This record gives sequence, C-alpha cells and structure tokens, in this order.
Amino acid sequence: MITYKIHALWHPECYHGWGKSKRFFEGWYYKVVSENQMHALAIIPGIAMDENGQKQSFIQVLDGKNLNASYHKFKAKEFQPDPKKHALKIQKNFFSKNKLKLNLPHLKGELFFENLTPWPKSFFSPGIMGPFSFVPFMECYHGILSMNHSIRGVLILNGKSLSFNKGKGYMEKDWGHSFPEGYIWMQSNHFTQMETSIKVSIAKIPWIKSAFIGHIAGVLINDKLIEFTTYNRSKLRACRVSKKEVQIEMENRRYRLQINAQREKATSLAAPLLGFMNGRIKESMDSKIHTVLFDKKTNQTVLNDTGLSAGIEVAGNYELLLK
Repeated sequence: MITYKIHALWHPECYHGWGKSKRFFEGWYYKVVSENQMHALAIIPGIAMDENGQKQSFIQVLDGKNLNASYHKFKAKEFQPDPKKHALKIQKNFFSKNKLKLNLPHLKGELFFENLTPWPKSFFSPGIMGPFSFVPFMECYHGILSMNHSIRGVLILNGKSLSFNKGKGYMEKDWGHSFPEGYIWMQSNHFTQMETSIKVSIAKIPWIKSAFIGHIAGVLINDKLIEFTTYNRSKLRACRVSKKEVQIEMENRRYRLQINAQREKATSLAAPLLGFMNGRIKESMDSKIHTVLFDKKTNQTVLNDTGLSAGIEVAGNYELLLK
C-alpha cells in the first residue's frame, strides 16, 4: 500500500486512496464535447467513504446541453483501480487517460482520447498542486490529466447515437475529503485557435488553524502553458461575481490575465462532503469565457478571444473570494 501511495504522489492521475477506509473521496472528471458543440457531457467516476466507513463507488453523468444529471451508485468492491497507472473499472465501465467505455442504463459506448496535454510536472512539483502536493492535511487535492485533446468514438445516450469524432476533451480529478467551503472553477478549450485552452480556480484553502485564498490558472497557447498560481507568486488582482458574470484578473511576473465569463443555466450535481457525496454544487457547460492575455515584457496582447462550451461552477460561500 505504501508503495502505491508514493507512486501516486508523483502521478496525480493514479488512485490515491490506498489504505483509506473512511472520510475520503476521489473522482475523475471527463469533459467531452462534440465537433459541432451540440453535445457536451461530463462523466465523473469515483469512490466515496463517509466518516463511519460506509463506502460506495459511483459514476455521475452531466448532460450540459440538456441540463440534466444522473448519479449511478455501485458497491465499493466494484471500484477497481490499477495501482501503477490510471486504469479504473467500475462494474462493466472502464476509464483511463486514453479511453473510456460506458455501460450505463442510459449511456453506452466507447471514446478514445489522443494528443493529450497534461499539466507539466517535475520532482518538486508533481502537478498542478505544485509543492502543496506534499502537504498531508489538505482538504482537497487537484490534478490535471489533460488541458486539451481530441476525441473519436460514439456514445448512445437515451437510445440516440452521438458522434464525438473530431470532438474535444478535457480531463481532471480531485481527491481528499471535501470540496472547499467556497470556490470558483471554470474551463474551456473551444477558442478560435484549436489548441488554446484555459482552466481557472479560486478557493478558500484551510491551513492549520487558519485559511487563505488560493488560486490556480493555466492558459495553454501556442504549445506553451502560462501558469498563474499561488505557489509561483502570481497575484489575484480582482474577483467579482454576479448572477450573469464572473470577472477575474491575475498577474504573474510576465503576463496579465483578464477574464470575463458569462454564466449560463447550471445543473445540480452531487459533491463530496466529509468523504461522502452528500453535498450539492451547480455546473454550467454552455457558458463563455472571454480571455485577454497581455505580455508585459513585449507590451502585446497575446490572446483576446472567447472560449465556448465552457464549464463554470460558483459554489458555496464564494463571497469569501471576492476582491
């Protein structure tokens, strides 16, 4: 078990729950959008354990265009992760970084993922969490499996065949015991330039007997990931939220990032609370993220574009994050 846990520390895509028996969750988030953007699904397999040791595995499906979600519960023993790589079986369903295979009552089929773009990692920064990856008492850990990739394959949703050939995908995961008390999360990889992608999150992070506002953002453009994170000393200059918009400004040593996200109708999802999926959040998959990236060194605007089919969550006591 210890060997598996050490391996997972430097491989965020792998299962981290070895030896856990209570107050723990882990879930993988697969976002898949068809080429014409008429179909957008989020498929979330995972496992949950409450404070008393009650366990369940699950597959949650969000249909972002039709604004509905389903939660499929399985026995914990049907959750079968590979200890050395991300390869997960839940009954007759399979998930890895290269493909997923679904056999749910309303959703069946197989998708393949190619040309993945994971968050860069190093020995002292195993993933998007950076050095916080090594802190043992975090409320929630996060990993990016792919900022942007291509899809091929077909899914059958409620008897209707949906082609995802030439579609685009995004892949991330979370593990710990609870989502943050308040957070903002957004993502899009449907910009004018096919390879461009953005992911932003801001959250209240418990820290020993105190807390701080942490932020992580990445803009993938021209095969380069530009990072704005708490640990690389980027600054959160502004964070404003209304019913229709989320406005965020961040700045690192070289770049300034300005975001104006247009919120659309959201769908309720189950979320982890003290290990079990008893919390509720709302996610939109049809929002827009207008993004401006300015290079302070060259005094040029590197990106001024709008990401479509965007996922946005504004959850919990988000007022804590405003500035």
